[in-house]
Amino acid sequence: MATALGTDFTTVGRQTIARYDRYEDAQRAVDHLSDAGFPVEAVEIVGSDLHLVEHVTGRLTAGRAAMAGAGSGAWFGLFVGLIAGLFTTGPAWLGLLLGGAAIGAAWGALFGYFAYRATNGQRDFSSARGLAAEHYDVTVPEAEEQRARTLLAQIA
Repeated sequence: MATALGTDFTTVGRQTIARYDRYEDAQRAVDHLSDAGFPVEAVEIVGSDLHLVEHVTGRLTAGRAAMAGAGSGAWFGLFVGLIAGLFTTGPAWLGLLLGGAAIGAAWGALFGYFAYRATNGQRDFSSARGLAAEHYDVTVPEAEEQRARTLLAQIA
């Protein structure tokens, strides 16, 4: 499988030089290799046994949905006001910024409230989703294996 950048994601011809339970530890190992002058463009961190983890962050109510929508809408309105303000001279640009933020917040609050109501109570919580792996392997091309293992052995 190749990406648009032409990077080949395969394990053929590669050796695992270390396995870590936490991504931060694998990242620290690669950083150590980089500091030692190892060609890190040849290093891969491979996460295995992936799991979707959804961390529930709180109870979602109509009021909280409206407030979240208002916050998002205010930022968007502020952005639109800023863009419109680029074509305005004098102190009117401040009014465009504040007006854009206020209108965006109002529309965002309405949208957030009605979007929450449309779920009919099927999802009364907020959450953050992410992928987690059981372990992370640091791999290098077979030709670089011994040098990489030697450098990683230096980590105290």
